[in-house]
Amino acid sequence: MSDPRKLARLAGLLYLAVAGFGGFAELYARGTVHVPGDAAATAANIAAHETLFRLGLAADIVMATSFLLLGLTLYRLLHSAHRRAATALLVLVAAGATAILANLAFHAGALLVATGPAYANSGDTLVLLLLDLHRDGYVLGGILFGLWLLPMGYVAWRSPLFPTALGVLLVVAVVTWLADPVLAFALPDLPGLVRDLVSVPTTVGELSLLLYLLIVGVRRVGVQPLDQVRVDSTSR
Repeated sequence: MSDPRKLARLAGLLYLAVAGFGGFAELYARGTVHVPGDAAATAANIAAHETLFRLGLAADIVMATSFLLLGLTLYRLLHSAHRRAATALLVLVAAGATAILANLAFHAGALLVATGPAYANSGDTLVLLLLDLHRDGYVLGGILFGLWLLPMGYVAWRSPLFPTALGVLLVVAVVTWLADPVLAFALPDLPGLVRDLVSVPTTVGELSLLLYLLIVGVRRVGVQPLDQVRVDSTSR
C-alpha cells in the first residue's frame, strides 16, 4: 500500500484498536476485580469473574499486537518525510509493545494463583501483590507510550502531511506522559485529581491524533504515492 491517506486511515483504525482493547483490559477487566489494599476481595473477584479476567489478558495481547502494527504502518507513512524520526518511532513502539507483553506476566500470575488448583494454598496476598506489580508496571510503561509520540510529533510539526498544531499537542502529550510515572512514584500520596489533571494534555493530544488519522488521514497538499516520494537527505 503506497497511498498515504489509506495508510493514515489504517493507522487510525489500529490506534483505535489500541485504545479500545487496552481500555477494556485496564479499566474494565482489571478495574472490576482489583480492590486496592484488599487481598481477599481481589482474589475472590478474580475467581468469581475468571472469564472476564481472562478476556482482559487476551485484550491486552491484541492491544500490544495492534500497537506494533500501528508502529509499522506509521513507519511506512512517515519514513519518506523523515526517515530517522520514523525509525525512532518504530523502535520505541516495539519496545513499548514488548513491555506490555512482559508486564502481562503479572496479570497471568494473579489469574493462576486465584483460580489454579496447584496454587490453592498460595494465599490472597500474592494475588494482590501480582496485580499491584502489574499496575506499577503499567505506569512505568507510560514512559515508552509517551516517548513514541515525540518522533510522531516532530514529523507532524515539520511535515506538510499534518497541521503544525497537532505536532505541538503531541509534544506536550509526551511531557505529561513522562510526568505521570514520576509523580506516581516520587509523590505517592499526591491526590488522584492532580494526576488526572496532568493526564488531560495526554488525552487531548492522543485523541487529536487518532481523530485526525481516522477522519482526515493526511493533508491533500503534496500527497503522492509513497513509492514516488524522495526522502530529503537531511532526514536520513
